Amino acid sequence: MPIATPEVYAQMLDRAKASEFAYPAINVTSSETLNAALRGFAEAESDGIIQVSTGGAEFASGTRVKDMVTGAVALAEYAHVVAAKYPVNIALHTDHCPKDKLDGYVRPLIAISQERVDSGANPLFQSHMWDGSAVPLEENLEIATDLLDLAAKARIVLEIEVGVVGGEEDGVDNEINDKLYTTPDDFLKTVDALGVGEKGRYLLAATFGNVHGVYKPGNVKLRPEILKQGQDVVTDKLGLDAGSKPFDLVFHGGSGSLLEEIQEAVSYGVIKMNIDTDTQYAFTRPIAAHMFANYDGVLKIDGEVGNKKTYDPRSYLKAAELAMAARITEACEHLKSSGRTIAG
Repeated sequence: MPIATPEVYAQMLDRAKASEFAYPAINVTSSETLNAALRGFAEAESDGIIQVSTGGAEFASGTRVKDMVTGAVALAEYAHVVAAKYPVNIALHTDHCPKDKLDGYVRPLIAISQERVDSGANPLFQSHMWDGSAVPLEENLEIATDLLDLAAKARIVLEIEVGVVGGEEDGVDNEINDKLYTTPDDFLKTVDALGVGEKGRYLLAATFGNVHGVYKPGNVKLRPEILKQGQDVVTDKLGLDAGSKPFDLVFHGGSGSLLEEIQEAVSYGVIKMNIDTDTQYAFTRPIAAHMFANYDGVLKIDGEVGNKKTYDPRSYLKAAELAMAARITEACEHLKSSGRTIAG
């Protein structure tokens, strides 16, 4: 199927909210990891989201070019071609973009999609993330307001972050402190600034103890009930029916989380969960095994010629693709998106 249109993406998000499941959002950095993501979603019979961070986009452009927009566009164009061969709907998204990279990443990508929309085509990406967690909330929401207007005109969904996800990702390192928990006042200020869809659709990455990277369960206290509190306080403010979930929520930094914590968060309106650390390891583990098992074939030891069949990159990248795809299929099962593709 082709990459999701804006209408199909909206339908995906609406179905997830109504049926209390979430889509894995898989970070990719290359055509091979993108292929793994597509395979994983297809085998789970799940629609899904594939995303590119600033660092991932720069890497995808090549170590000589090192241009974020070039890499992101290249991966997106590749996805538009290859995803058409798969029986699931895929939305393309860009992950964390801090203030100092907006003009070099998100704004140019929105402009590219605007040009496409103006010519009668669909946007290149279906959503973009503005990560304003490092600036004061007022500035965060002021920038978000401007970006939401641009995104809506280009038929794109905006993702914002209110609160701070701890740990390190793509060179952004945040402390583990009380800022990991979004407050009820933060939720209220967000809806005052951005509304609940009338100014354009947006996803909210509210924080409830999330940490990027690798950590063992118990090192950080996740409090999914913060998400419910945020939904409830805005429901009361807007006079909505009890139990309404006005926000489309995103779960960042889920590595090491307990399954019951993940599923509790989903029950409070999380419809997208970012997955990167676990899929990185799943991709790399079989490559390491291949190198150890075939060291005398991948290395020309003592003047020997090695074994072309084992140092051909395809021999280990195929295994890496299968392993990463399997981890994505598992994520779909955990988030209950398996078997729920719109096409099905």
